Amino acid sequence: MTAEIAHPWPVPPQDGYTVDDLLTMPDLPPHTELIDGSLVFVSPQRDFHSIVIDLLVSSLRRTAPPELRIRREMTVVIDKRNGPEPDIAVVRAAAARSRSQTYFEVRDVLLAVEVVSPESEARDQDTKPHKYANAGIPHFWRVEMAGTDEHPVVHVFELDKEARSYRPSGVFHDHLKLSVPFTIDIDLAEIDNL
Repeated sequence: MTAEIAHPWPVPPQDGYTVDDLLTMPDLPPHTELIDGSLVFVSPQRDFHSIVIDLLVSSLRRTAPPELRIRREMTVVIDKRNGPEPDIAVVRAAAARSRSQTYFEVRDVLLAVEVVSPESEARDQDTKPHKYANAGIPHFWRVEMAGTDEHPVVHVFELDKEARSYRPSGVFHDHLKLSVPFTIDIDLAEIDNL
């Protein structure tokens, strides 16, 4: 006699899920993403992931101009079958319409930031940057843990609009200082105080 194992996992539709499904399906785990019509569940995050997001969000909010907002872990609707959730997004202030909204349209995103975790490495290095660039997000940062001090290293990319792909524009180890998408000056070693 074999026992049937009941599981709460939804059976995907034949053509995959849509952004409407992602935004309305009850009881999805927090931070579920939609990539190519498939739901992607996020594993528990490491302390590095959490404190890097905190450091970057607080630093970006201190210097962002009034026409921009900094948001963490919000769905970005790229198209019907893609709703990734960048760790951090810089969005136009006009796009932050309501405290109850659950997503932003890709056209309102100026910067997407991904903090790489072991379980998300391929998505953060390949899949998501490709989708962000193809959708026209002007700036992308990939943040990785490096060295024996486990400090963040920020890889900065700018969109080549014609090629619809990112080109590297810098790698920052101790200090992140940029003039786009606005004036940014972040002491990455500040992570040791968090």
